[in-house]
Amino acid sequence: MRIPSNKISLKKNALVLTFIGLALMVVQSVNAATIDPETVYADDNLGRATFFLFFIGYISMGAAFIFFMSERNNVAPEYRTTMTISALIVGIAAFHYYYMRGVYIDSGVVSTDYRYMDWIITVPLMALKFPSLVGKEAITDAKLPIIGGFTGVCFTGALIMISFGYMGETGVLPAWLGLLLGGVGWAMIMVATGLPFGLYDGLGVDNSKIKDELVWSTNALRTFILVGWIIYPLGYLVGTEMVDAGSDGQEIMAILYNIADMINKIGFGIVAWMGARKASAHMSF
Repeated sequence: MRIPSNKISLKKNALVLTFIGLALMVVQSVNAATIDPETVYADDNLGRATFFLFFIGYISMGAAFIFFMSERNNVAPEYRTTMTISALIVGIAAFHYYYMRGVYIDSGVVSTDYRYMDWIITVPLMALKFPSLVGKEAITDAKLPIIGGFTGVCFTGALIMISFGYMGETGVLPAWLGLLLGGVGWAMIMVATGLPFGLYDGLGVDNSKIKDELVWSTNALRTFILVGWIIYPLGYLVGTEMVDAGSDGQEIMAILYNIADMINKIGFGIVAWMGARKASAHMSF
C-alpha cells in the first residue's frame, strides 16, 4: 500500500522536530553541568532538593515535549492540535526551567519573573486544550457578559489568575489580595470547563456531546484544574510569608511549584494523549 506523500512529510517534520528537541536538551544539559550539587549543597539539603527539582523539571518537560511530538501523527488529524498544544506547554516550560535553574545556581535566588513568564503563556494553553480535545460540537454557545464564551472566559481567567498572583508575590499588592483576586481567575476557568464526573457541566462544555472515549480524559483534565492546581496556592502562601517558613520559604515555594508544574503540565498532556489515542482507535485515518 502506498503511503500518501503528505503523511510522509508530516512524519518527517515530526521526527525532525523531535531530534532538534533532543539535541537541544543534550547540549543545554551539558552546558548546565557547571556545579557539583553534592559539594555546593553539602550542608543545605533544602537547597539541594531545590536544585534537583529545577533540573528534573527541565529534563522531564523536555522529554515530554519529545514524546508528544513523536505521538502527534499516531492520533487522528482532529486531535493533532491537542498534541501540539501539549508539546508547546512542556517545551516552553523546559526552557524556562533551564533559566530558573541557572538563576538559582548563580545567585541562590528563586526567580519569580521567569516563573510567571512561563505561566502567562502555558496556563492559557492548558485551559484552551479542552476545545481541541472534546471537539467544537461539545463547546456551547453560552457567554458571560463582556467576557464572552468559552475561549474568552478561559483566557481572561488565566490572565487574571497569573497577573494578580505575580503582583501578590512581588509586593505590588498585599499577598492576601493577590491570592484572593487570582482565585477569581481560577474559578472562572472552572466555570467554563466544569467539574469532573458530572458534578457540573461547565458554561462552555456540553457533557452529552463528548465522545464516550473522551469522557475519562475530560474528567481527568477537570480534576487537574480542581485538585492539581491547589498545590500552587500552598507554594504561594509559603513564598509570600503568609505562612511563616522562615528563611526557607523561597526554597519550599520553589519545590512545591516545581512538583505542581510536573504533575499538571505533563499529566495534562498524558491524559489528553490517552483520550486522543482511545478515540483515534475507533476511527480510520
